[in-house]
Amino acid sequence: MIRAVSVVFILAISVSAIAQTKPWNGYKSAVVLTYDDALNVHLDNVIPALDSAGFKGTFYLTVSSGAFTQRMPEWKRAADNGHELGNHTMYHPCRGGSDRSWVRPEYDLITYTLKRIDDEVRMTNVVLQSVDGKTERTFAYPCGDMRVGEQSYVETISDDFVAARGVEDKIMQHGKVDPYTTSCFSIAGQTGEHMIDLVKRSMKENGLLVLLFHGVGGEHGLNVELKEHRKLIAFLKENQNDIWIAPFVDVMKYVKTSQAKPK
Repeated sequence: MIRAVSVVFILAISVSAIAQTKPWNGYKSAVVLTYDDALNVHLDNVIPALDSAGFKGTFYLTVSSGAFTQRMPEWKRAADNGHELGNHTMYHPCRGGSDRSWVRPEYDLITYTLKRIDDEVRMTNVVLQSVDGKTERTFAYPCGDMRVGEQSYVETISDDFVAARGVEDKIMQHGKVDPYTTSCFSIAGQTGEHMIDLVKRSMKENGLLVLLFHGVGGEHGLNVELKEHRKLIAFLKENQNDIWIAPFVDVMKYVKTSQAKPK
């Protein structure tokens, strides 16, 4: 009896050790590739690169963008092929100010109300559902701004989403993820080696790394060169046995389920 109990105890310790070293659905770490603003380069450059490696990304779509309205069948094909279409609002409202002269007055979050942002976000969900047929979705705060006027709108929209991505740059640890203010690293001009170093950090720390891209090979002021993006994809491919590479919605559903389990 003592021997049997010892075996069970050793097995329990082993399972616990594996869970600690591979906490992300059986992988050492998790990496989520997100792309904002509905750009033509996402369809032309990014999706073919991800598909060739067998990876699926998350595309946060501003649905008033011409790259969305004029290419909806292609976004549908991307969704049918496993890529996530996320909500990035209809008009990409951000907080204006002296350092943000590019924010149009009519889409300045300082002048928005909670109802207005909620209405815009919900209508965007309707548009996206008409494309991909899905009801589970995630959100990305435009410019990382989470307030309208002086009020947070995080709780206002949380019931409509599995999770929401913010812009704080840190690697997240399992069990300590707030699904509605998750972190990410914004990529603009960095090298492939820089991005690979971030992935290596996430592997060493058994963490979750979310990367945020805008332009990939052009079309946006926040841009990463295509060859540098390819270096990242190649590294992820080489290490896919240790890294869970999945859309944000899938990773966050796993996070919410696993974090809710009794310790």
